Amino acid sequence: MNISKTQRGRAAAAVSVAAVLALTATACGDDGTQSGTEGSGKGDITFWDNNGGPRTAIWTEIIKDFEKKNPGIKVKYVPIPITDVQSKYDTAIAGGGLPDVGGVGTAYLANMVAQEALEPLTDRIKDSALKGRLVEGMVESVKDAGGRGDDMYTVPTSANNGAIWYRTDLFKAAGLDAPTTWADFYKAADRLTDSKKNKFGYTIRGGAGSIAQAMDAAYGQSGITEFWNGDKTTLNDPKNVAALEKYVALYKKATPAADLNNDFTKMVAQWDTGTIGMLSHNLGSYQDHLKALGKEKFAGIPNPIGDGGTRVQVSNPVDGLGLFRSSKNKTAAWKFIEFAASHASNSKWNESAGAIPANTEAAKDPWISETAPTELAAEALTDGSTKIVQLPYYLPDWNNISKADNEPEFQKLLLGKVTTKAFLDKIADELNKAQAEWKRIGNG
Repeated sequence: MNISKTQRGRAAAAVSVAAVLALTATACGDDGTQSGTEGSGKGDITFWDNNGGPRTAIWTEIIKDFEKKNPGIKVKYVPIPITDVQSKYDTAIAGGGLPDVGGVGTAYLANMVAQEALEPLTDRIKDSALKGRLVEGMVESVKDAGGRGDDMYTVPTSANNGAIWYRTDLFKAAGLDAPTTWADFYKAADRLTDSKKNKFGYTIRGGAGSIAQAMDAAYGQSGITEFWNGDKTTLNDPKNVAALEKYVALYKKATPAADLNNDFTKMVAQWDTGTIGMLSHNLGSYQDHLKALGKEKFAGIPNPIGDGGTRVQVSNPVDGLGLFRSSKNKTAAWKFIEFAASHASNSKWNESAGAIPANTEAAKDPWISETAPTELAAEALTDGSTKIVQLPYYLPDWNNISKADNEPEFQKLLLGKVTTKAFLDKIADELNKAQAEWKRIGNG
């Protein structure tokens, strides 16, 4: 499974991070400058969940299973909202209070590796039950995103994939085909909209997390399959400009005005009310839709196919578990990571999330074939039908550029205060500078 393949290098630059938020949770670890100790393998460890709230119930269950099998270890669970996780880590690295174990996705992995916050895990994996039992594509993703050759700084646990969720009952009533192509997508967005009755064909993401969705829509339509052309990004290629311009034109025409501030939780909740035809979101919201709508009223399919007959999408981050260098009980912390990434726990977690397991045995479990959106996504990533535009997660500045720094600019774009070209030119300029700096310090 080739989820993400980016450039690798030897070392990332050290990043100076100011403490931007006060920590609300204490931890067993210290700041990122401490080397920590292996400890006794017993006692207390602290675990930060990087998607606290939506995944709290399943982690609580896995922790209970772990503590039953390891009665000498107690896990303190701290749920961190996904929108706050990078700032929480950055604050703890700068000022102290890191956990022993934490959820670490590839989107912000390079930033944490650059600050020397994480323990390299390659040797631990070689000597563990996880050896040979992790999906190779996800292993490559975390290596690439870490930016330090073959060193691994997180154990992959799952991969997600973008999907078009659509209301099968509304499509049937309107005589519409499933939105498998971009032409079908725009046709359905228009046909299912009746703003006077508060019915809309689509909900667009205007709040937190909007940039990745916008990039997906741009590359998906343009058909461009490479993020870099030499040392310059293709993001602001004229084809991407035209594609994104068409996409953002849906705002308030075929989408609710409230979409301007919607993050994924608001967007998903809004779609689940049943008055909107389509939603772009990853596999992680499957259970929410199932609970709200029932199995017969919706379906999820991979992103639309472009005019050239090929499906193009941007790479999705791989999630994982990191061991912090400052931990005073690394032996116990590693036992927890091994347990969480084992067949049974990894299968249980991914079934709950509707994501693709990183454990090779879990990836063969029957529930995947019984969950159509996950099965289709896995096939799309492995059968050669999808071209993946590999996003540069290895850049320490990637997460800031692709999130907080430019999400307000996307809202300006939706409101017509900036042009699509100006929006993409700004991000492209920042990415080109980040790439040049990354290479200047000896990477690539």
